[in-house]
Amino acid sequence: MFDRVIAYGRMIKFSHSIFALPFAFSAAVLAATETSLTPRVVFWIVVAMVGARSAAMGFNRLVDRQMDAENPRTAGRELPQGVISPVAVTALVVLSSLILVFAAYKLNRLCFALSPFALFIVFFYSYTKRFTWATQLFLGLALSVAPIGAWIAVTGYLSPKVLLLGGAVMFWVSGFDIIYATQDERFDRSFGVYSIPQRFGIARALWISRVLHVISFALMLVVGRVFGLGSIYFVGVFAIGGLLVYEHRLVGPNDLSRAAMAFMNLNAIISCVYFAFTLADVLL
Repeated sequence: MFDRVIAYGRMIKFSHSIFALPFAFSAAVLAATETSLTPRVVFWIVVAMVGARSAAMGFNRLVDRQMDAENPRTAGRELPQGVISPVAVTALVVLSSLILVFAAYKLNRLCFALSPFALFIVFFYSYTKRFTWATQLFLGLALSVAPIGAWIAVTGYLSPKVLLLGGAVMFWVSGFDIIYATQDERFDRSFGVYSIPQRFGIARALWISRVLHVISFALMLVVGRVFGLGSIYFVGVFAIGGLLVYEHRLVGPNDLSRAAMAFMNLNAIISCVYFAFTLADVLL
């Protein structure tokens, strides 16, 4: 049973939850400046995030299983290797979706009403690489749901202010996913699927990634101004700016050997830094 749980965790890349969850917590902290935040709400936000993340990744692995089997980088994943069956993954996706919907129900009416729309966004992303090179932007859109949903969970309404944070997350995720996608540029061309590196080439794609990260950084600054945050928050944002610069120095058109490191390690740090400094600023 333990090995089975580990296999499921590897398949849905449970460790990647650290990208979106800290931003959801950050939105909840910002929402707490306008209304009360209870442990009950935090609990159901976590449940909803786990459900949404598991459903999205399970669905993505299910839809892409034939493609993953052909790609040398992904051929060792659990579905192509037969470690987990498509029927089992389908059951996981259904169960995880129901968990999200139930958690949304326990939060408030608006969350419950929007939960099918959130599922549609995260499921739709898995098909975008089949018809548009903007697939990385759709992934950014999917993860931007995390802070927006957390805000609604706490306040019960949607505010234009949190859309700024959602935009920051969208452009940040899109930027680092472009870096990650450079590893598959040749395979994407041969297999006939779309991505920004496949459409524009690696060198131009990396420049697009830089521009998106500049926009994300600027939106984080705007979030601080709109919410009236102080110097602690802005120190954190400028630290993130430095990490983004370092991330882009790790990769180049002729050296993608550290693309995976730039994708996983640095971006996990960035999301945690943002939450830590946001929380510290609000509390102190």
